[in-house]
Amino acid sequence: MRKVLILAAAASALSLGACSTITETVKGPELAPIGYPAALVPVEQAYLPTPTAASANSLWRTGARSFFGDQRARRVGDILTVNIDINDRAQTQNSTNRSRSNSASGGVTHFFGLENSLGRAFPGGFDPANMVGTEGEANAAGSGSVNRSERVSLTVAAVVTAVMPNGNMVIQGRQEVRTNREVRELTVAGIVRPEDISSANTIAHTQIAEARISYGGRGDISRMQTTPAAQSLVERFSPF
Repeated sequence: MRKVLILAAAASALSLGACSTITETVKGPELAPIGYPAALVPVEQAYLPTPTAASANSLWRTGARSFFGDQRARRVGDILTVNIDINDRAQTQNSTNRSRSNSASGGVTHFFGLENSLGRAFPGGFDPANMVGTEGEANAAGSGSVNRSERVSLTVAAVVTAVMPNGNMVIQGRQEVRTNREVRELTVAGIVRPEDISSANTIAHTQIAEARISYGGRGDISRMQTTPAAQSLVERFSPF
C-alpha cells in the first residue's frame, strides 16, 4: 500500500510538472510572485530595536553614525543597491606531446642439449639465440585552449535577510523582467560589511563575500538554445 501511495505521488508530481511545462509553452513564462526572500531567511527573525531618541542635553541619537541620521541598510528587511559590473577575460593555451619506444630480446644458446629439439618443435627458422623478442611504441599528443570573455553590467536591489553576530549582513535580491515571451532573471546573494556600503546605500559586487550571482532566463529563446534532454544524457554518459 505504501509503495502504491509513493508511485501515485510521483505520478501526480510528474503530471503537474508536465502541465506546468505545457502551460509555459502555450502562454509563455510567468513571473514569480513577489515575496520576501526566503532562501536565506530564518523562520523567526530577531529584529533590532528601533533607534532611541536623542540623549538629554544632546543632539545625537544613541548609536547614530552621523548627525543627520544614517540611511544605509543595517537591519533585517532594509534594502540596498548592488552594482554588478563584471568584465572578466581569461585566455590559456596548453599543448602536450609524448613519445616512447622500447625493444627487448633474449635467447638461450645451450639448454641441456635440447635446443635442437626445440627447433623441431617450432619449425620455421627457429633461432635459440633469439627465443624471445618484444617491441613497444607509445605516442600521445594533446592540446587545449580557453578563450573566455564575460561582460555583465547590471544594478539590482537586495534585501538584508540576516545580521550576523559580528555585524556583517546577509543579503539576497531577485529581479525578473519579461519581454514578450522571454523572462530574464537576475539573482544576487552574499555577505557584506556595513563599512563597505557607501553613503548612497550602494555596494559593488566585488565587496560581497560568498557572492552568488546568476543571470539567465527562461522562455521560447532559452528553450531553443538548450540542448535536448536525451542528447544531454547521451553526451554525458557516452564512453566514446
